[in-house]
Amino acid sequence: MTKRGERKARILSAADALFCARGYEGVSVRDVAQEAEVNKALVFYYFESKDQLFAEVLGTYYAAHRSFLQDTAGRVEGDLRGRVLRLVEAYFDWMAEHSRYARLIQQEVARESDHLPLIQRHLAELHAPVEALLGDLLPSAGPLAPKHFFVSLSGMTTTYFTHAAALGALWGENPESESARSERRAHLSWVVDAILTKLQSEAPR
Repeated sequence: MTKRGERKARILSAADALFCARGYEGVSVRDVAQEAEVNKALVFYYFESKDQLFAEVLGTYYAAHRSFLQDTAGRVEGDLRGRVLRLVEAYFDWMAEHSRYARLIQQEVARESDHLPLIQRHLAELHAPVEALLGDLLPSAGPLAPKHFFVSLSGMTTTYFTHAAALGALWGENPESESARSERRAHLSWVVDAILTKLQSEAPR
């Protein structure tokens, strides 16, 4: 990587860490410059605004998210039960490594920030591979449509991580410990299996 590329990557990495820790409103360009150990002018040289820097951070995350879903959708085979179970288990493990982004995005959506259109565009891209995975097995509309499974299955996973700080005090253990994650993963499999038992009796073959 060139020196120019290294500096840009360092700035982006610093912005990534700060935005995820403090949220968009809690971070200034000066903060990013100090974290990256560069001057403020250099940040503006590579990124014309704080908004563009934030968009780059979200874009990097969503690109990885989209790549994961597309890759997973291309590898899972078999009946509906097996496909969904493998997707949920893989998604849970992936989100465990990227949970800070779920918290960041939740903040932006909750406050209906100016970045909501950006998040909506990325959300549409993420929906496509899920529909490709389930679309041939489910009706295109109604309560059993892929769009509802996209929200339900992702919500069961992401909410666990976005609420981890509050759940820790309630449970008396760290929800992000390996033992707690293993227990949660098993619970998700149980819930998904229960849903699919009902679904397979109603969904068209």
